[in-house]
Amino acid sequence: MCDEYRSIYCGSISESDIGEVVKIAGWVENIRDHGGVIFVDIRDEKGTIQLVSNDDHIFAGLTRESTVTVSGKVRKRAEEDYNPRLATGTVEILVDAIEVLSAAPHELPFEIISSTTVSEDVRLKYRYLDLRNEKVHRNIKLRSEVLKYIRNKMDDLGFTEVQTPIITASSPEGARDFLIPSRKFKGKFYALPQAPQIFKELLMVSGFDKYYQIAPCFRDEDCRSDRTLEFYQLDFEMAFVTEEEVYKIGEEIFYDIFTTFSDREVSPRPFKRISYNDAMLKYGTDKPDLRNPLEIIDVSEIFTESGFKPFRGSVVRAIVVDNIANKSNSWFNEIVDYAKTIGMPGIGYLTLENDGTFKGPIDKFLTEEDREALIKKANLKKGSVIFFIADHKEKIAAKQAGMIRTELGRKLSLIDQNKYEFCIINDFPMFEYDEQTKKYEFCHNPFSMPHGGIAGLDKDINSILAYQYDFVCNGHEMASGAVRNYDIKCLEKVFEMVGYDKSVLETKFRSLYNAFQYGAPPHAGMAPGIDRILMLLVDEINLREVQAFPMSVSGQDMMMGCPSEVSEEQLRELHIKIR
Repeated sequence: MCDEYRSIYCGSISESDIGEVVKIAGWVENIRDHGGVIFVDIRDEKGTIQLVSNDDHIFAGLTRESTVTVSGKVRKRAEEDYNPRLATGTVEILVDAIEVLSAAPHELPFEIISSTTVSEDVRLKYRYLDLRNEKVHRNIKLRSEVLKYIRNKMDDLGFTEVQTPIITASSPEGARDFLIPSRKFKGKFYALPQAPQIFKELLMVSGFDKYYQIAPCFRDEDCRSDRTLEFYQLDFEMAFVTEEEVYKIGEEIFYDIFTTFSDREVSPRPFKRISYNDAMLKYGTDKPDLRNPLEIIDVSEIFTESGFKPFRGSVVRAIVVDNIANKSNSWFNEIVDYAKTIGMPGIGYLTLENDGTFKGPIDKFLTEEDREALIKKANLKKGSVIFFIADHKEKIAAKQAGMIRTELGRKLSLIDQNKYEFCIINDFPMFEYDEQTKKYEFCHNPFSMPHGGIAGLDKDINSILAYQYDFVCNGHEMASGAVRNYDIKCLEKVFEMVGYDKSVLETKFRSLYNAFQYGAPPHAGMAPGIDRILMLLVDEINLREVQAFPMSVSGQDMMMGCPSEVSEEQLRELHIKIR
C-alpha cells in the first residue's frame, strides 16, 4: 500500500477520522448485497467496522472469515443507518482497494457469532474458529489481564516468582499421575506434577521467604464442568508464618481480584470462617454456597425412639423454609422427585398450619412431645415447612441434606446472582475411616500440621484436626492450603497412624524427608485456582470456557487428535510394549 494510507485498527476508527484515508486488516465478518451497494463488516481484535462500495467487482468472490487488507476513506454514515451496537457505528469506510490475504471456504463448520451454541466437541475441533467468537475471545483476553494483575499483586506483596519443574518424579499425592516413560533409564518413569507441593516446600527450606508462581498442574482424572486434565493455580508459600497470616494474604488476593474485575458485590474481609464439622452440619458440604440463606439442623435426638421406622436410630437432618405452606402439591412433588434422583427413597416433610397443628404424611407417627420438640428445635413458625433427610450413615445424610438445600434454594430463587460470597473452611479432620479398606486414611493433605503438633496426636484419632483450609466462593472450592508439617518426628508418627512406616517417607517423599533434616522453617501457603477464578468472573459453569485450548470432557484434544497412537519404533525406544 502507499505511504499515504494510515494503518489503524478496525475498532479504533471514530468520527475524528472522517475524511482520512486509512488501511485496515482483519477478518470478513459479514457480506450484505443491497442491490448496487455492497456492505462488508471487517473484524479485528479491537472491533468491527463497516465497509461500503458501489463497485461489485471490488468484493467479487469474497467469503466470510477470509483475511483481508482494505484501504479507503472514512466517512460518516447516514444518521438513519447508525449502528448503536458498534463503537464504530456512526462511521464507515468507502473502499478504494481490497486484497485477500487468505481465503476461507464458502461453508464454515459453524457460525462464528453463535459458536457457543454448537456442541462442545465441534467447537473444540475448530477451536481456532471458536476463539474468534467475541465472547470466547473476551474470556481469554480477560485471562491475560487477570494474570498480569496477579503478578503485579504478588510482586507488591514481596513474593519471589520461581518456576518449578514440569518433568518430575511420580508422587502419591491423592490423584492419578500422568507418567512419562524414560528412554534412557529403562523401565523407569517421570511424571507431570499434580501440583508444585514438594518443590514449594523445598524452596522454603532453601531460604526463600515468599514464593509464588502461576503453576500448571496435571491430574489424570475424569473431567467434569469444573475440572480438567490440565489447569493452573496461583501457588504461593511463606516461611515463618501462621495460618492467620496466610488467610490475610488469600483474602486480599481474592477480594482485590473480584472487586477489580467485576461489578458484583464481594463479601467483606475478613471472610467468614467455618469449621469443617460445622460446614457439613449446616450446609451438607465443605464448599457451601452462602448466598443460600437456608441452613440444615440435626434433629436425630427427637427421633431416637420414633414410631416412624425410617427415622428411628438414624441420622436425621432437617431444613426449615418459612412461608411456603401455600405451595401447590405439584411443587412439593417436584422436590420428592428430585430427592429420588440423588438416591433418597423420597423426602418427608411437615407443614405447621395456622392453627398450630402439623400437616403431612409422617405426622401420624409423631407424639405430641415430638411435635413440641420439633417446633422448639427448628424454631418453626406458622406457614413453615420442615423437610427431613435421614440415613444410617452420617456422611450420606449430610451430603443428601446439602443437595436438598441447594435444590430448595434454586427452586425458591433464594440465591443472589449478583454476589460473590466467600468463606474459609478450616479445621479439617486429619484422618478419616475408609469403609472399603477398613482402615484410617488421610482426610485431606498428609503434609498438613496436626493441631498441637506431635503432642496433638496422642488422643482419639477421630478428634485430631489439621491446620488445613479451603477458600470457598458461591459453592466452589477456590483454593486449598495448609500449615505444613515440617517436624520429621511428627511426620513419621502421622504416617505411622495410617499404616505407613518411615520407609514410605524415605522412598516416596525422599527429597522432602531429607531436606527437613537440615533446618526446615515453619511454613504455610495455599493455591487459588486461576481457572475457577475466571470461571466465576465471566459467570460460566464450564471451566473450558476460560482456557484457550482445553481438552474435551472425555479427555480428548479434538483439534490435535490427542491422545494418539505412536509408532512401534517410538515404543521400542521407550522400552514399552502395548498389552
